[in-house]
Amino acid sequence: MIKVHNVSKSFGSFNALNGVNMNIRKGSVYGLVGPNGAGKTTIIKHLTGILVPDEGEIFVNGERVYENIPIKQGMVYIPDDLFFFSSYTIKDMARFYKEVYANWNEERFMHLQTVFNIDINRRVVRLSKGMQKQVAFWLGISTMPSVMILDEPVDGLDPVMRRKVWSLILQDVAERETTVLISSHNLRELEDVCDHVGIMHEGRIVLEKQMDEVKSDVHKLQVAFKGDISEELIDTLKPMHQTRYGSVNLLIVRGEKEKILSEIDKYSPLFIDLLPLTLEEVFIYELGGLGYEIQDVIL
Repeated sequence: MIKVHNVSKSFGSFNALNGVNMNIRKGSVYGLVGPNGAGKTTIIKHLTGILVPDEGEIFVNGERVYENIPIKQGMVYIPDDLFFFSSYTIKDMARFYKEVYANWNEERFMHLQTVFNIDINRRVVRLSKGMQKQVAFWLGISTMPSVMILDEPVDGLDPVMRRKVWSLILQDVAERETTVLISSHNLRELEDVCDHVGIMHEGRIVLEKQMDEVKSDVHKLQVAFKGDISEELIDTLKPMHQTRYGSVNLLIVRGEKEKILSEIDKYSPLFIDLLPLTLEEVFIYELGGLGYEIQDVIL
């Protein structure tokens, strides 16, 4: 559905993207995560045809997206920083979208008024940030998109509205095979809605996997021994992270669970406890090996 092949982009002497490769399948929900400055917004602007890569290619449905009107007709981009015409009401914006998007669904737009419950005669710029974000989704979903690209999509929405918005998006994923890319720092929320994840760092994708595979490959263990943990075991496991709390060792280890547990059993542990990893922890420990460790701050 969306293929990014070896895309690079520089702004003067700054290399924003360094050979980015991404593969996003049709009907999937792809979470794009990374620290500030990793290049997430830059690659999104390439995916939406705003920027042209210096090197590499981007395809949506097998076609290049830049200045490709038919492809953009099926694409909706909701940025974190929204823009609406200053004098337009919601009704005016709907009329504008209807002229731009060939698949605009007026019946759906009117039906969604019961979901968002905002008077369509109100000027959009006079609304709160959260209500403007609701309008953006209201309009975007009414275009019947085949691709949705969302940058910090539910920032500013209350918990009830967040759930409504995710429900509408995931309904389109299930029923219409809409492809969704979400860039967000809210990793807990992404964990609930995404089936694929890409971790970006210094202008490149350093990990791209199905969400289940991401967690199955990295493990958090609590283990205790009669004495200190064996250096030979540490050399064998090569933990991504290691912390000790009294007699208990906390290890973050990559590999097959059965092999890891088998190696630890050789050293007669007092106990082993395998704990679930969150996406946030995977993010932290994956980037920790790339010089993005969390360090103590001394004031």
